[in-house]
Amino acid sequence: MKIFAIDIRLIGKKRTGDEMVFFELTRALLKQDTENQYLLVTDTDDVAVLSVIYARLECIGQKNVEVVSLSGKNRFLWNLVSVPIFLLRRKVDVYHTQYILPFFVPRRTKVLTHVHDVSFRAYPELIGWKDRLFLSLLIPPSLRRADLILVPSQFTKDEIVRYYRIQPEKISVVSNAVSADFLESTRGAFDENALREKYHLPEKFFLSVGTQQPRKNLPFLIRSLALLQKRLPEAKFVIVGSRNAHHTDASIERVVAEEKLEESVIFSGYVDQKDLPALVSLAWVFVFPSLYEGFGIPLLEAMSQGVPVASSEAQALQEIGGEAALYFDPTNLASCEEKLYTLYTDSQQRERLISLGKERIKSFSWEKSAGVLRQLYENISSEKTSG
Repeated sequence: MKIFAIDIRLIGKKRTGDEMVFFELTRALLKQDTENQYLLVTDTDDVAVLSVIYARLECIGQKNVEVVSLSGKNRFLWNLVSVPIFLLRRKVDVYHTQYILPFFVPRRTKVLTHVHDVSFRAYPELIGWKDRLFLSLLIPPSLRRADLILVPSQFTKDEIVRYYRIQPEKISVVSNAVSADFLESTRGAFDENALREKYHLPEKFFLSVGTQQPRKNLPFLIRSLALLQKRLPEAKFVIVGSRNAHHTDASIERVVAEEKLEESVIFSGYVDQKDLPALVSLAWVFVFPSLYEGFGIPLLEAMSQGVPVASSEAQALQEIGGEAALYFDPTNLASCEEKLYTLYTDSQQRERLISLGKERIKSFSWEKSAGVLRQLYENISSEKTSG
């Protein structure tokens, strides 16, 4: 029996994509593997929160699973003190975290870092100087020290090789997928009127879901709506995501005001996960205008709900969406406006993409990815420590 420790601090933090990845992979792993021991490491000791974590991961009573609470909610103390002490006291074969590794790791423990994307390296001007400094100092040594780097796409693997000169064989692709919430959701299985009222949804709307960071390119999307309204005055956008999250794009509201779109752009705020599949299913067109992504889970979520997708032509999004989306240049308003107009008005194009989307999502599965991840744990833990 091997002992695998997973950093699950993200679970319950409303971090959208990053949180979903660790939650879904961990839950699928625990369902598949009852032979090895799993230590789920978190920074809370709140009994109520821990009970929710056990319940959400569906591991209540599972003998090979233990949630371990460590002190150190500050990210520096966590990696400098809390995790190193934990790894010294407990025998751990593999420790799996994201981005930044602990500053000290016993030689008996192999370390995996999960890198969702390297947008901070590709577009450093789009993040704050403190984050830029923090990441520039700590990401390179973490990548060098890691025994294995996990990424969600071939694009992200290529980017790490390109920017950090890491050997490709040190990087493994573990794809993301659509959560069970989306796969089990069906239109009509919810109170549509109540949902529209709760989130102020118009009858027919374009939808964008995700964080509101600068790389998500929302001001561009809003300006494309202004252009689109010259042909479709009734067009409206619903933007889902917290407006108070870290590094929110401050220009979003300014652009709404400049384009006089206060009545046409609806900000729903953070949407409860239980409501999100139903809300997505009500969209007429899903739009993903990002300048840069490492994967693109929202594309698959929209496809799972039978919603046609217009996406930025960012390389990772084309890798994930394949032929099941219409792509536009995320720096060209006319390119975006034309694709939005097509999907709003062309029923044949809509039906074609909806059909292709339903097939596309079958290529991605959390269960399959968890199986790949378990095998990587097994392989890396069996390797002898060099030197």
